[in-house]
Amino acid sequence: MRGKKMLSKKFALTAASAMLLTTVAFAARPAFASTKVDCDAVMNEINSGKKAKEVATDLSISTSSVYRCKRHAKEAAKAASKSSMQAKAGKEAPSSAMSAPSPAMAAPKAAASPK
Repeated sequence: MRGKKMLSKKFALTAASAMLLTTVAFAARPAFASTKVDCDAVMNEINSGKKAKEVATDLSISTSSVYRCKRHAKEAAKAASKSSMQAKAGKEAPSSAMSAPSPAMAAPKAAASPK
């Protein structure tokens, strides 16, 4: 009788743990993962003169999403201006690794022949 009672408790504990794990796995999803923010619409609103809080309210998004869109737009503008400056120069800026040859490459015969 005692063995059956112990087995019943173990089964109940295992079943409860499995249900808890399943609930946590399926119910704990972040709210922002279900939809993406349209940053073009956000920037149109910002450029029309609205404040971040007004844009967030109008588009039913968080203010942090508005600031994230502004940051992405700023980074994109910076990258575009950098690439246009390189295009005007007609070449890419040399990297520091390619600017000077290594001593081994400068004198390959001296490095290859032992004295």
